[in-house]
Amino acid sequence: MPRIAYVNGRYVAHGDAFVHIEDRGYQFADGVYEVCEVARGFIVDMPRHLGRLNRSLTELSIDWPVTRGVLPIILREVVRRNHVTDGLVYLQVTRGVASRDFIFPAAGTKPSLVVTARKADPAAAAKRAESGIKVITVPENRWDRVDIKSVGLLPNVLAKQKAKEAGAQEAWFVDADGTVKEGGSSNAWIITRDGVLVTRPAEHGILRGITRTTLFDVAAKLGLKIEERGFSVAEAKAAREVFISSATTIAMPIVAIDGAPVANGHPGSITLSLRQAFFDVAEKSPA
Repeated sequence: MPRIAYVNGRYVAHGDAFVHIEDRGYQFADGVYEVCEVARGFIVDMPRHLGRLNRSLTELSIDWPVTRGVLPIILREVVRRNHVTDGLVYLQVTRGVASRDFIFPAAGTKPSLVVTARKADPAAAAKRAESGIKVITVPENRWDRVDIKSVGLLPNVLAKQKAKEAGAQEAWFVDADGTVKEGGSSNAWIITRDGVLVTRPAEHGILRGITRTTLFDVAAKLGLKIEERGFSVAEAKAAREVFISSATTIAMPIVAIDGAPVANGHPGSITLSLRQAFFDVAEKSPA
């Protein structure tokens, strides 16, 4: 059964969907996106994702493709038509279709909107968390505005491919001074020997992850302390626990960094407790 996508006002089978050759997302990466987890029949943290979408659109001076109140209806309908109970829903907004020119197109050019959804196996994700994943580090080489969730992800693609070739599942971008920034598609965390959660401040230099934000609420419920500060690769390798967060991984334990084991090389109990408590704390919108 083909997956159903919403493309600029129409629900279409994936095989019928197309990208216009002069869509600015295709030619300039002139667009933004969001990914929401779908879990147990709910879209997780949708209001926060749409709030971040609004910020990204505002920063790039792109209009909303539909009214803000209509977009949740479209997301739910795409999830419903694809029979997704557990998985993800992806939405992308570009500046629209116009003759190729670096300058913004004429006023009134309608932004393009695409929404897709696909299923995922929560049992497989849980099994992955039980064994943990590995990360490598790569030098930071992205543009300065990574706080905008842009579709311009070529450095991320190359970093994650390098990770795969090294037998790892994620790559961390690292500043010249050795400070960890974030992953190719995730935020980075460590847990100190004293049980304090540490993650880099999101004011500049990283994306303010929605799952990252919700984990602050989860940590408060569990009585865990969080420090927002930078940490080095060396500190991460010496940490009690290390994990990443994203809409598709929640809190995923890291068991090795650049081939060196973290602690005893197994997922830590604090990370797993965050993961277990996440769904109950997160905001849930019926799909």
